[in-house]
Amino acid sequence: MPRLVLLRVALALAATAPALAGPAAAQGKLDAHYTASLAGVPIGRGGWVVDIGSDQYTSVASGMTTGLLRVFASGEGTGVARGHIRNGMLIPADYAATIVTGRKTEELRMSIAGGVVKDLSVDPPTPPHPERIPITEAHRRGVIDPMTASLLRVPGTGEVVSPEACNRTSAIFDGRLRYDLSVAFKRMETVKAEKGYEGPAVVCAVYFTPVAGYIPGRAAIKYLARQRDMEVAMVPIAGTRILVPFRITIPTPLGNAVLQAIQFDTAPQPPKPTPTSLRGR
Repeated sequence: MPRLVLLRVALALAATAPALAGPAAAQGKLDAHYTASLAGVPIGRGGWVVDIGSDQYTSVASGMTTGLLRVFASGEGTGVARGHIRNGMLIPADYAATIVTGRKTEELRMSIAGGVVKDLSVDPPTPPHPERIPITEAHRRGVIDPMTASLLRVPGTGEVVSPEACNRTSAIFDGRLRYDLSVAFKRMETVKAEKGYEGPAVVCAVYFTPVAGYIPGRAAIKYLARQRDMEVAMVPIAGTRILVPFRITIPTPLGNAVLQAIQFDTAPQPPKPTPTSLRGR
């Protein structure tokens, strides 16, 4: 399975609801470290920092291949998403990703306003192919970038980690591929990082549906579309009603590909003083 397709889908497996939905959330921060393995063999590691502020948010991730896989194909990547928080809603604004494999580098820059892609730069450009399903202007509307989509907002005032967090569908656009990710509640479980979080997680089954920008005959696309055993375990960012991935599992012909948090440090953040509160002092 091509690594770039797998990486793009893995980045967004937690995308279970549009980020424009959900109630206001308090402020919180996450600093997490992950390991990636294939059939139990370590193949990579990465980090993820999320900062949920009073009126804006940032999400920064990076990773690289390690161990035996690096002997055959080295690779590393970074991703950044930024946006605004208005009336309790996450509104994506900018998304950037860089993936380096061997001597090849892929760079993507995208700006979004009101769920509509306004500017897009992809280098190298997507190669033309007569069978590729074209991306139209309609495919660039009502979408969310993969990293913002990984910040799942849970509506209501009840338990954040609950079955209700699943059972949704999101429209994702990563600059090259437009696809839907649907999820359904699978089970509740308790997870524990080597450092940091220990507590409940909601596990969602994940279903991938390609929409545009893909070649229907490609084996990786057909394999992912047929999969019924992909899943993501979600846990909360402290002080907020936002869930993020703790573990992602994607079956492959060689065994399960697993992205697992080994460090998951999260804490609520005190509200920043507003001009009004400062005048009252």
